[in-house]
Amino acid sequence: MSARRTERLLNLVICLLATRRWLTKEQIRGAVPQYADCDTAEAFDRMFERDKEDLRELGIPVVTGAEVSAFEDEPGYRIDRDAYALPPIQLDAEELAVLGLASRVWQQASLAGPAARALAKLTALGVETDDSTLTGLEPRIRTAEPSFDALYAATRDRQPVSFSYRKPNDDEASRRRIEPWAVLSRSGHWYVVGRDRDRDDTRVFRLSRIEGDVRPLGRKGGYDVPDVDPRLIIAPPPADDRVASVLVRTGRAATLRRRALALHPAASAPEHERAHDDQEGWDRLHFTIGDADRFADELAGYGPVVVVLGPQDLRDAVRRRLAGALAALSAQQPATPVDLATGAVDPKLALQ
Repeated sequence: MSARRTERLLNLVICLLATRRWLTKEQIRGAVPQYADCDTAEAFDRMFERDKEDLRELGIPVVTGAEVSAFEDEPGYRIDRDAYALPPIQLDAEELAVLGLASRVWQQASLAGPAARALAKLTALGVETDDSTLTGLEPRIRTAEPSFDALYAATRDRQPVSFSYRKPNDDEASRRRIEPWAVLSRSGHWYVVGRDRDRDDTRVFRLSRIEGDVRPLGRKGGYDVPDVDPRLIIAPPPADDRVASVLVRTGRAATLRRRALALHPAASAPEHERAHDDQEGWDRLHFTIGDADRFADELAGYGPVVVVLGPQDLRDAVRRRLAGALAALSAQQPATPVDLATGAVDPKLALQ
């Protein structure tokens, strides 16, 4: 789905959620900025019908009705708030601990740009709006990369930065100085694209390979961003055909288990091959690594449910992600450190 279409659907959701009244097509057309591009009423009708169906396929309950006192013949539209709301979610202590470790969220203001203008237009049309229902509706960029915030701010402010970067299979990280143009996601990974000052050339850096802090260099607005599409600069990651050995708690990580090449109860392994003294309650699974960084992200997301036995570079990558998530969470809540022992979570096992 294109960015423009996504923005249009988001504004339509905001429009239909922002009022408890039924909205006519004309009110919706006047409130959603992208509908202004429709040259004719027929073109708008076709686009609006497609958008309604798209929202319904996404599980957003767009319903039709009418207020007799306002308009009898013309149908109105809104989103059924009761059906739209999530049911109560129950998480046990272990799941809450892992969720806390894995979560690092960057988000913009709840209402910005076209969304705020859409609400202003509804108000001008005499429609009473309810902003409280829209809190948190703006799309959130979710990433566990500690460097994301600093790099995003650098691209926004056009401020050069430096950071330590470790290439695949390199023992040591090197210091890089870049003029960042864009931060974007591809195939489950985050990248920063920009000009490498030391090499005087365009370079792409994966955020998961950045170590330590991102430091600003010089003043804001210190360079111009060329007219290029950063998506065309990023190349797909090379495939890693090595086989990884992973311990998984018995009965957990069902999605991960479905991709395993082989599975053996860990307790059945010879004593000299065992990774832990107590192997009861664990299974040993084998996987083709494929995309090493993406696989490390996935394994780290399981927290203490998964322990990587090898290869060593994959084991180290998962450990770095867990340690980074723990450090980020501790920085956000220094007064209330997370006790991973709650819910049978063993931090030594998770970071091992």
